[in-house]
Amino acid sequence: MISEDDIEKSVDYLRDNARKAGQARANRLYLDEYRKVVKAQVMREKDNQPLGAQERDAYASVTYGEHLEALKEAIEKDEYHRWMMIAAQAKIEMWRTQQANARAEGRAYT
Repeated sequence: MISEDDIEKSVDYLRDNARKAGQARANRLYLDEYRKVVKAQVMREKDNQPLGAQERDAYASVTYGEHLEALKEAIEKDEYHRWMMIAAQAKIEMWRTQQANARAEGRAYT
């Protein structure tokens, strides 16, 4: 049985972590788009090379690798918040079903 205290904690979690979850999502999307900027900046440093060589060097650069590590961390934080919120929402839904079943059982006995 899921208690009302558990539900209150779930609702509190959703409310209290909404901003953090939103920020984590914004960081992830920003870093995903900024990846293109990093690639372009590194390619610009090699503008005397053919385009294919510029792209190869950009992907192999330390700067691009560091950016990918930051993107990886942002994805991890975003996914953590997303799944924690899904878990809290699922708990609330389970409680609602539990309450509906209890009401239905009560009516069946009257």
